[in-house]
Amino acid sequence: IGRRWTGAIVRTLLGGPRRFNELLAAIPGISDRLLTERLRELETENVVRREVRPESPVRVIYELTPCGAELGPALDEIAHWAERWIELPEAPEA
Repeated sequence: IGRRWTGAIVRTLLGGPRRFNELLAAIPGISDRLLTERLRELETENVVRREVRPESPVRVIYELTPCGAELGPALDEIAHWAERWIELPEAPEA
């Protein structure tokens, strides 16, 4: 999960199942090509499950597997650490 964007994808899916375009909108800066690539990698590693719903039009839903959901506390700890130790650039004075 150390590859760029992977943590953001997992954190977004911790909020519940999402469609591709919902993920794309929720993760600013990620391209559709890179999102597709990361989702495939996460599927291969059994972190994300892809479900095709035979509706009209067909809907594809992505959700965390139990394995992926267990990453939640670890990602929360990393976010907590980052809030304490990573300094944001100072805003320019007006």
